[in-house]
Amino acid sequence: MDQPVTIALTKGRILKETLPLLAEAGIWPLEDIGTSRKLIFETNLPHVRLIVIRGTDVPTYVKLGSADMGIAGKDMLLEFGAEDMYEPLDLGIARCKLMTAGRVNEALPSGRVRVATKFVNVARRHFAESGFQVELIKLYGAMELAPLMNLADLIVDIVDTGNTLRANGMEPREMIADVSSRLVVNKAAMKRKYQSIETIVASLSAAVERRQQTGGLDNAG
Repeated sequence: MDQPVTIALTKGRILKETLPLLAEAGIWPLEDIGTSRKLIFETNLPHVRLIVIRGTDVPTYVKLGSADMGIAGKDMLLEFGAEDMYEPLDLGIARCKLMTAGRVNEALPSGRVRVATKFVNVARRHFAESGFQVELIKLYGAMELAPLMNLADLIVDIVDTGNTLRANGMEPREMIADVSSRLVVNKAAMKRKYQSIETIVASLSAAVERRQQTGGLDNAG
C-alpha cells in the first residue's frame, strides 16, 4: 500500500509552471488551485496531497517534516539552507538569475557598501567571499527603489529579463547564482516512505527529461 506523501508547492509564478509538470508526471489536483482559497488539495493519487504556501516557507515545512517533499526556487534554498533535505532534481522551470545590481555607470563608495535585499544570508556570504565590507538592509520588495532613493548602493535580487532594472536606470553587476525550481525531500521521510517518494521522483525526472528532449525546457546546468 502506498504511504501518504505531502508535497509543498510554491505560490505564484513557480506554481503556474509546476502544475503542468506535475500533470505530465501523472499528478494533478482534484480542484482548481488557481480559483480555490484552500491551502490543502487532494490529488488523483489517493496517497498524494499538495499544500500551497509561500516560497520562503517551503524549506521550513520540508526540513521539519510537515511536508515530505517540496518544490522551491534555488534562491530560497540558498537563503534558508537545505539541511536535512535531499535535492534530487532540478525541474528546470522558473529560471532566472540571482545578481547584484546598481545604478548605471555609478561607482561604488570606497568604504562600506550599503546593500538592500531580502536575501540577506546569500548576500552576506557573497560579499564576505568578495572581500567587501557591507551594511545589509533587509527589504521585502521594490528593491530597485533603494538606490534611487539613496537608501542603498547596490541591491541583491532576482533578475529575469532585466527590464525592471533598465526602466529604473539600473544595471546588473555580478552573478551570484543561476536559479531554477528544485525538488527537495525530507531525509527522514525518504527513509520511511522510500517507495512512494522514489516513484514520484522518478515520474518527475522522466517528465523533465521528456521536456528537455523536445525542447520544452532548457538543459539544466
